[in-house]
Amino acid sequence: MSGDRDGESAGAIPATDGAEGGGRRARRHATRDPARAQRDILAAARAEFASFGLAGARVDRIAAQAGLNKRMLYYYFHHKEGLFTAVLEQVYDELSALAANLEVETGAPAALLAQFVDMVFDHYDRHPDSITLLNSENLHRGRHLSQSPRLTEFGPGFRKNLARLIERGVAEGSFRPGISEVHLYLSIVGQIYFAQSNAVTLSMFFGEDLSRPEARQAWRAHVRQMILAGVRP
Repeated sequence: MSGDRDGESAGAIPATDGAEGGGRRARRHATRDPARAQRDILAAARAEFASFGLAGARVDRIAAQAGLNKRMLYYYFHHKEGLFTAVLEQVYDELSALAANLEVETGAPAALLAQFVDMVFDHYDRHPDSITLLNSENLHRGRHLSQSPRLTEFGPGFRKNLARLIERGVAEGSFRPGISEVHLYLSIVGQIYFAQSNAVTLSMFFGEDLSRPEARQAWRAHVRQMILAGVRP
């Protein structure tokens, strides 16, 4: 496990953290409502990891932002890498919910696919930190996510729902046969993710601000049009 730059071992529990009174208050807060304590820790950790990466993140800052004693972070998540894994699980929970929340059995498949494109677009607009966190984990070659006991929860349901949407589209004649649900999702998220994660440098390259709301809406419409054109017979 990697350690904090300030000398803490990633797996060690520090002897003290701030004033004793503050520690007692933090422990009472966590004891009264463990679910709330974990939510507060995850929210603070997500912001910290998105801003500084795994190596640059500091448990002291996460604890201060969460309003908890640092011992509570180690109690719930054991070490900094365990906390990073929990943040990644939260990101994948959110992504998995996109397909789960799509009512694939009702409505015209083409309209549902357009709706799904908008859902993915809106998701990354609301959670731009997801891009930074996923990029960070890819730099680590998936080391943390691969150790998650929840890894097998995320993909199967997502694939099943998209596959069912494709199946319905093919059956009614609005989608061409032979579309892979994996390829369909990669086509959607690839266009959205790349444009957003590279908006700064692409704006410099093309000499126009691609992050402007009107530019983002024009790109959304283009992605939607490209995806719908790609599935037609």
